[in-house]
Amino acid sequence: MLRRGMARIPSRDEILQWVAENPGQAARRDIAKAFGLKGAERIELKRILKEMEGDGALERRRKTVRETGDLPPVAVLVIDRPDRDGDLFARLLDWQGEGPAPRILYLARKADAALAAGDRILARLAPVKAPDHQYEARLIRKIGTNPVRILGLFRKTAEGGRILPVDKGADKEWLVAADATQGARDGELVEAELAGPKARLGLPRARIVERLGDPGAPRAVSLIAIHQHGIPDHFPDAAIAEADAMAAAPLGAREDLRGLPFLTIDPADARDRDDAVHAHPDDDPANPGGHILWVAIADVAHYVTPQSALDREARNRGNSTYFPDRVVPMLPDRLSNDLCSLHENADRPVLAVCMILDARGQKRSHRFTRALIRSAAALAYEEVQATRDGAPNPRTLPLADQIGALYAAYEALKQARDARQPLDLDLPERRIELSPEGRVTSVAFKERLDAHRLIEEAMILANVSAAEELIRLRRPLLFRVHEEPSPEKIDALRETAEAAGFTLAKGQVLKTSSLNRLLAQSQGTEFDELMNVTMLRAMTQAYYNPQNFGHFGLALTNYAHFTSPIRRYSDLIVHRALISGHGWGKDGLSVADIEMLDETAQQISDTERRSMAAERDTTDRYLAAYLADRVGAEFSGRISGVARFGLFVRLDETGADGLVPIRSLGREFFHFDADSQSLTGADTGTVIRLGQRVTVRLAEAVPVTGGLMLELLEIEGGAMPGGPAARPGRRLPRKPGLAKAKAAKLKRKVERRRR
Repeated sequence: MLRRGMARIPSRDEILQWVAENPGQAARRDIAKAFGLKGAERIELKRILKEMEGDGALERRRKTVRETGDLPPVAVLVIDRPDRDGDLFARLLDWQGEGPAPRILYLARKADAALAAGDRILARLAPVKAPDHQYEARLIRKIGTNPVRILGLFRKTAEGGRILPVDKGADKEWLVAADATQGARDGELVEAELAGPKARLGLPRARIVERLGDPGAPRAVSLIAIHQHGIPDHFPDAAIAEADAMAAAPLGAREDLRGLPFLTIDPADARDRDDAVHAHPDDDPANPGGHILWVAIADVAHYVTPQSALDREARNRGNSTYFPDRVVPMLPDRLSNDLCSLHENADRPVLAVCMILDARGQKRSHRFTRALIRSAAALAYEEVQATRDGAPNPRTLPLADQIGALYAAYEALKQARDARQPLDLDLPERRIELSPEGRVTSVAFKERLDAHRLIEEAMILANVSAAEELIRLRRPLLFRVHEEPSPEKIDALRETAEAAGFTLAKGQVLKTSSLNRLLAQSQGTEFDELMNVTMLRAMTQAYYNPQNFGHFGLALTNYAHFTSPIRRYSDLIVHRALISGHGWGKDGLSVADIEMLDETAQQISDTERRSMAAERDTTDRYLAAYLADRVGAEFSGRISGVARFGLFVRLDETGADGLVPIRSLGREFFHFDADSQSLTGADTGTVIRLGQRVTVRLAEAVPVTGGLMLELLEIEGGAMPGGPAARPGRRLPRKPGLAKAKAAKLKRKVERRRR
């Protein structure tokens, strides 16, 4: 007899029916929850399930039960030898049931890879009622293989279709069988993978795995880059669940800094705000003219703990990726745009550093703390600069004194920077403006303000302080490393400089001050941009490493990334190291973090390069779309690269780079010199080299690939000596003297016949 309030224990038939209807929720606790069973009722349920297992009505898989013989919808199979009729059957890799395993017929599609006995596959299973098998399997992928994937435009044909890759470097189309199109429409953007073995001859065969829609849609541009570069843009359910369950951090044992008027200063369209600053004069008589500079950084480590689902996904992504129309964040919006973002007038947890500067901007000391702040205002660079220049708006007028104190600290930091002599490259950054529909409305170069430089110098000093603090504490961390360029690259830079009439001394220890002197020589000349671009290409790429090899470009011995944990995993590692080093909580650097530091450094260095490539490709595509309706127009520019197959020209108006194919340069043969980065005409002696001013005509703009094809009209104000390019439809010889040789040969043949 049941006690009052006790739920009714389900019958065996009711349990079997529920398990059949809920194959993914067959744990004992799920069954108990479904029938409202608690306490002693669950003990009775356990007894009934055990009896059903003993009778063979159910089988147990770890902590779940299911109907006997019921296989999961996806499983790993092993292919058996074909039977007498040529059919392929497969068996489960890990069959653990009693009695014979269910028989599985493998159904191959035309586009599927050929399989042999013993191959392991991941397959999708469907139960069937057939006399000789209980399941049919469809291939998902072969185990141990990672199929080549492409992104392209689908063109429908009678036999199925073709895919035209969107990658600039891929010129070969892919064939798609009629049963491998996934219903794609003509002209759609699709993602496909190689189907079957890679053919030596003919076009590769593919199966479409995802349809991505209209490639002409304005916002498809960044989507192409996301898929092409394999950037994860969907968070796992577990990570979203963790983020959604988060609550704002309390004050607790944190230092209360809510009385300090911190300011966040970011772009007007900032998607997240992870750093805040505050400054005031130092009243210590021992530090006349000194400054106290605070930098507070969002305490992401409080929310993203080691080995959590959020942590695993953040490490996998490595960093946020920014496009003109969207951002692919490292952390879910609940964190990146809410709990971890230092919103105006909101209490937010931070790791903060207080740095004492002398009058010359040299750091005398620093102190780190785990704290709670309340940002007094969220400001844009432009309005901060306007306030500094005497034109405050109603929002910034009450903050004029605080902004003035920040600029006073910056003036001191500039002195320290000038003494340190970091590499002073001047490379304007492009800004692509989009309409609400996502179409490019304008392309301009971002203005560099002292407000930008103020924040940069404050962040650099905070990063230096973090590295020095962890070195002092003898804690492992990830350094931001930038090694000096190789001697070969410096020699190439020296040759380019000498060709432009400048000098870079030999036989001395390379210092950034020497390179800055070279940049100063070119400043204001026609070679200004050339020297900046050439020097940038001579530099090594920065990366992360547990070992400290210094930062050449910034002329710093100790440097680590601390200031952007919302968008960089490296900074989160540094935060955890500071937390464990100071004993601020149990969410510091874990043993697993330390053991994986080398792997993490490689992982996030790779993801950083991946994001840079995706962002660059997206910019190229937007620029091509912007220029597509100006084909035939003439542009001024400068030669930014020379190769055997042609030359690259950077357009003055947009900063876009286009290719002038060597076949379009005229009738003569051009010799390529890799050392001097030049092309020399065999007949006219025309020399085409880096940095020359040119006028070009836009011949082609392909938004889907980002490619721009140009025709060279003038060099340094003069027309090409070799004359116009070949007439359409006529193939011209590519080697010097070949035309003359052919003509002479033809003449000899005619003469012989006349004799």
